[in-house]
Amino acid sequence: MVDFKHYTYRVTWSEEDSEYVALCAEFPSLSFLAEDQSEALSGLTKLVGEVVEDMSGNGESIPLPLADKSYSGKFQVRIPPDQHRSLAIQAAEQGVSINRLVSLKLA
Repeated sequence: MVDFKHYTYRVTWSEEDSEYVALCAEFPSLSFLAEDQSEALSGLTKLVGEVVEDMSGNGESIPLPLADKSYSGKFQVRIPPDQHRSLAIQAAEQGVSINRLVSLKLA
């Protein structure tokens, strides 16, 4: 069974609701509002736990926590040829590979 405490949680202020809202990246349709940050986080954590338990009981596929996934460190991005040329020129001028240049820009 998936450990619901490993999911990616975030708490932010909602000006619209005048409360803190807790969100979970793996369950974008869920949220929990509370006047206190800690309350919002604990409320959503409990809610996600209940949803995971319910999904498990119904034989549904449960999302794997992002923190528990393995990442290769590689992904492919398609860009226009002119942008590719521009990056190649920048990399050459800086004496680094395009991969290194793009990695630095993303950081």
